Amino acid sequence: MDCCSHCHTFTRRQWMWRSALTSLAALLAGGAEPRGSTAAAQTAETANAALEILRKSISVDVHTHGGTSGITSQVPPNDGLATGMRAGSLAVACLADVPDAPVLGRNAAGVLTALRTPEPGQLYRYHLERLAWVDEMVAHHGLRRALSAADLEAAHAARQPAIVGDVEGLDFLEGKLERLEQAHQRGVRHVQLVHYTPNDIGDFQTGIVTHHGLTSYGAEVIRACHRLGLVCDVAHATEEMVKQAAKVATRPLLLSHTALSGSRAMGATPLVARQISPDHARAIAETGGAIGIWHFFGSLEKYVDGLKEMIDVVGIDHVCVGTDQQTNPGAVQDYAQWVQLVAAMLRGGLSPEEAGKIAGGNYMRIFRAAVG
Repeated sequence: MDCCSHCHTFTRRQWMWRSALTSLAALLAGGAEPRGSTAAAQTAETANAALEILRKSISVDVHTHGGTSGITSQVPPNDGLATGMRAGSLAVACLADVPDAPVLGRNAAGVLTALRTPEPGQLYRYHLERLAWVDEMVAHHGLRRALSAADLEAAHAARQPAIVGDVEGLDFLEGKLERLEQAHQRGVRHVQLVHYTPNDIGDFQTGIVTHHGLTSYGAEVIRACHRLGLVCDVAHATEEMVKQAAKVATRPLLLSHTALSGSRAMGATPLVARQISPDHARAIAETGGAIGIWHFFGSLEKYVDGLKEMIDVVGIDHVCVGTDQQTNPGAVQDYAQWVQLVAAMLRGGLSPEEAGKIAGGNYMRIFRAAVG
């Protein structure tokens, strides 16, 4: 009798998880400890616990551009995003198109800003080009598009990387609300109201205040998001705009990528203007929403400290991960590190249940409420 015949009782999926666990334990241990040592055993145990969290719950990066070869690059559609997500057991990436990218650049102070006024229709055309890029990614490069919570659940069960179509800044609307419905028809399920280019929705953090918060048209856009079934993201919006948006919203709001003002975990940073105050964060939490913490920290351990800074302000149910992964260095530079991030949460004192909420559970609550 074949002494290994019992191995065939394992499914392919079980073998994949066992293989992933073995590889992760080796990676986290780094070969620094002798086999059988207490430290190595603890590393393997944490790796096992992290993978178990990702097996049981849907994990989400609530704001990403897909890295250096992603949607904001000029690189053709490719397998990089799906490959990295599989390697790190990340289930879902909210993949953000940036419609105002053609007019953005650094000013004399080195601050990212709109360097010129876009021509009529320019940002809309660019937005459509990026949607076509995403269509190609879904068709040929290993990604599923999620249009509902059921789609996300099915993709996770099948262990196939999924994306939520995302748009960072609604400047492309140009006052034409029907374009929001068109985006929904093209598979977008998550939209951010403002970015770096002045628009008629509201004020953004790094711009000149012109509207004193949210405009009446901006309120109309939020109501349209709720009607269509879109996650409404208020990242980049001023505190005044966010507080006004919270009064209009009847569904949970998301603020997808930021950190707490004066974050000790981040330390000195040129991103101070994009951090948010405790009151700013609480306005989001009071809608039932969540704040995503970006990955601009010196290490995974510092990143976890940044998560805990926000948890101390709004509670465990209102914090998530929004890396803003692109070309800038950060703690999660490659999605192969995702499972290491979850392991770092456990080492940092978060329980498996708490880590699961931050890694995806809190966003899934918002997504179900907004999209269904």
